[in-house]
Amino acid sequence: MYRAHFSIMSINRRYHPRGALIKQLTAELANRFGKAAIELLKGDIEIVELKDGIEVVLVNGKPFVIKTKDGFFPTLASVDRIPLKRVVIDMGAVPHIVSGADIMAPGVVAADGDIALGDSVVVVDERHGKPLAVGLALVAGCDMKAPKGRVVKNLYYVGDGVWSLGSQIKAIKKRLNTEKAIDRLQRGE
Repeated sequence: MYRAHFSIMSINRRYHPRGALIKQLTAELANRFGKAAIELLKGDIEIVELKDGIEVVLVNGKPFVIKTKDGFFPTLASVDRIPLKRVVIDMGAVPHIVSGADIMAPGVVAADGDIALGDSVVVVDERHGKPLAVGLALVAGCDMKAPKGRVVKNLYYVGDGVWSLGSQIKAIKKRLNTEKAIDRLQRGE
């Protein structure tokens, strides 16, 4: 599985998809996350290809989903709009989760009972219910409150490269637009 340890330097290319590619993307997302995902694709869609084969789909400049060889995974920026099953962790596990650690059974306070092996899940803290990570279930939801063992593979978490990718791209666009404006002024346009 992948970890989101990449920087802006690992971007291979960026592009705006057209016609057939948007239809394919829409169909794949609807199949994976339901018809609600189609409505969320309204706006400016951009695909960022990273050198390690991962693609990040941006909607209106914000990371929406990530496509890996294993399929699509929502980013933390989109978990409030794409319904995912939840795993609630105790507050003592929070610093470890936001540093990229996998979720261990002793830290699980509650989990949706209908989580199946391999499901995408959102990991939230018990006090505020804030999303901390998106992960892949390694066991069924009913087995997550066990005395030991890894229960969720941490894929993307607060503060990682995916979290800041949208703002990094906006900063680059702003810098490029500023440079273009300066060039036009120097040429007298």
